Amino acid sequence: MNYKLKRVLSIILTLIIACGLAACTTTSSTTEDGIEEKIKETADFMIESIPNPTVSSLGGEWTVMSLARSDLDIDKEYFENYYNNVINTVKENKGVLHERKYTEYSRVILALTAIGKDPTDVAGYNLLEYLADYEKVIFQGINGPTFALIALDSNSYEIPINPKVNIQATREMYIDYILERQLPDGGFSIMGDDTPADPDMTGMVLQALSKYQDIPKVKEATDKALTCLSNIQLDTGGYSSWGSENSESVVQVIMALTELGIDPEDERFVKGDNTLIDNLLTYYADGGGFMHIKEGQQGNGGAEAGVVDPMATDQGMYGLVAYKRYKDGKNSFYNMFDVKRD
Repeated sequence: MNYKLKRVLSIILTLIIACGLAACTTTSSTTEDGIEEKIKETADFMIESIPNPTVSSLGGEWTVMSLARSDLDIDKEYFENYYNNVINTVKENKGVLHERKYTEYSRVILALTAIGKDPTDVAGYNLLEYLADYEKVIFQGINGPTFALIALDSNSYEIPINPKVNIQATREMYIDYILERQLPDGGFSIMGDDTPADPDMTGMVLQALSKYQDIPKVKEATDKALTCLSNIQLDTGGYSSWGSENSESVVQVIMALTELGIDPEDERFVKGDNTLIDNLLTYYADGGGFMHIKEGQQGNGGAEAGVVDPMATDQGMYGLVAYKRYKDGKNSFYNMFDVKRD
C-alpha cells in the first residue's frame, strides 16, 4: 500500500478512536453531571418542603442526613433548627423518644452525627444508652439491631454499660441476632422465616454488616445475601416489594453496595442492560423529588402512583448521594468519620 495512503488511513483511524473515546467520556460526564444536578434540585425541593425539620421519620432525620451528607452548601441554620428541635423534644419527654420503637434512637443518633453534634449529650441525655438495652432494641425484630449497628458504627460509638437494663447489649449479640434470621435463599425479611427475601430488609442488613466483613460468618452471610439480591433483581434494574416495583427497594440495594465498597454498576447488578442507578432515575420527578411507584403501576399500600412522595424523596436523595460519594471516592454515606464536630 502507498505510504501516504497508509499515513492518511492511520490519521483517520486515530481520529475515529479519539472521537469514540471523547463520546464515551462525554456520556459518563453527562451522567455524573445529571446526577449532581438532580441532587441539587432535590435538596432545594426538600428544604422548601420541610423548612423546619423535627424528630420524625418524615420531615426529620432522613431529610437532615441526606442534606448533610450531600456536601452541598446548605445553610447551617437549617441544621441548627433541627438540633434545637431535638433538644426540645428530648427535654419535653425526659429523654424518652419512644417506649417500644428503639429505631427512633438510632435514627436520631445518625442525624446528629451527620451534622456534627454529640449524641451522648443531648440536653444532658446520652442517647446511646438506649441501644444498650438488648431486649428493647430487638423488640422490633430484625429492624432494631440492624439500625442499632448502623448508628453505632457511624462513628464507632461504644455501647455504654447501662445497669438499668435486663440484658446488656453488645455488637456481637446484635450481629448474631441478625445472622440467625437469614433465610434459605440468602436474603432477609422483616416478616420472618416463612416469607421470601425482601430486597429492602436484605439491603438494610447488608448496610449493618458492612463493617464486619473480617468475621468469616458475616462474610459468608454477606455473599449469600448479595447473590440473593442479584437473583431477585428485575430486568428493569430495580426490585419489587410488597407486590410492586418501587424506588425505595432499589435505593436500599444501592446503599448496601456502596457501604460494602461495591460499585452499584457491578455486573452482578445489571439486568436487561439496566443498572440500579438507571432504575432509580426513572422515579425522579422534574424539579426535584422521587415517586414511590410510577404512574400506571399497581399500588402496594404505599404512596399514590406517579406523584412525588416524601419518604421516596428522602430515600431517593440519599441513594443518589451515596452513589455520588462512592464515585467521588469519599467516605460512604454512613461512615461519618469525615464529619467535623461542633
